[in-house]
Amino acid sequence: MQRMNRRTFIGTSLAATLSAAAKPSWAAARLNPGFAKAIPENPTHKIARIGLQLYTVRAAMKTDFGGTIAKVAATGYKEVEFAGYYDHSPKEIRELLDKDGLVAPSCHVGYDVVEKKWSEALEAAKIVGHSYIICPWIDEKQRTGPDGWKRAADLFNKAGEESQKAGIQFGYHNHSFEFQPADSLGGKLPYDFLLAETDPKLVAMEMDLCWISVAGKDPIAYFDKYPGRFPLVHVKDWVKDASSNSGYQGAMGQTVRYGGHMADVGQGSIDWKNLFAHADKAGIQHYFVENDDPKSAFDDIKISYTYLRNLKF
Repeated sequence: MQRMNRRTFIGTSLAATLSAAAKPSWAAARLNPGFAKAIPENPTHKIARIGLQLYTVRAAMKTDFGGTIAKVAATGYKEVEFAGYYDHSPKEIRELLDKDGLVAPSCHVGYDVVEKKWSEALEAAKIVGHSYIICPWIDEKQRTGPDGWKRAADLFNKAGEESQKAGIQFGYHNHSFEFQPADSLGGKLPYDFLLAETDPKLVAMEMDLCWISVAGKDPIAYFDKYPGRFPLVHVKDWVKDASSNSGYQGAMGQTVRYGGHMADVGQGSIDWKNLFAHADKAGIQHYFVENDDPKSAFDDIKISYTYLRNLKF
């Protein structure tokens, strides 16, 4: 299924808002038992504050921004993560969040914003109350060439340095392409390269637990190797299905197939109890439910919320 990719979506919806703001006024453990580690027999940990990545309800956000925010809060979510402001000012967004008892620890902005409009993004983030600004995508044209990934790492370090001066943490969110060996890196995985070449103090990682599972990699191995590097995670489930035509639109307009389909959290292949048993090692502080292609967005977020609310690990 072809659709607007996250980069295009975020870039389109943020451009006007940033301009205005500048003016005054898991699958791995279940699919491969070798990934699993011991979990307590009687787990007692629960997620205190469940969050939602608002990209999941983007269609509703376009037509009823305030009503959608209120509905998300009424479902039980305590935190939200923005993927665009839908032409609303940072001040308006902060007022809506306050009214509905929500906080927005983070937002997503496009790579081009990090390159060209970073100061405006930081100013908007301070008004809304974001503690993190996350870049969720690197276009193919930006990551190709002999030094594409090196440029990205350098940009992220620079953005992280500037954001910390504003009291905000920069971060990067993965899809699956970062786990495909890159010729320009001598066959290394771009995700490993980014982890090695960015300063842990300047660049946090928001691990998308679905996409890393789609790529066939083990999140827990990354938690063990890079403890504390993953303060935010995207929580979305996945069902492996070789006959599925589901996918996302790549940077060049092509549909990238991922051999399955996304599902409500708890309804797919990912062993969340085992995965979250390693949350302390990973450094996870914020859990954002997401579904890139929900069949019924509000039903999806209710089912996912209920599962996570009852989950002990």
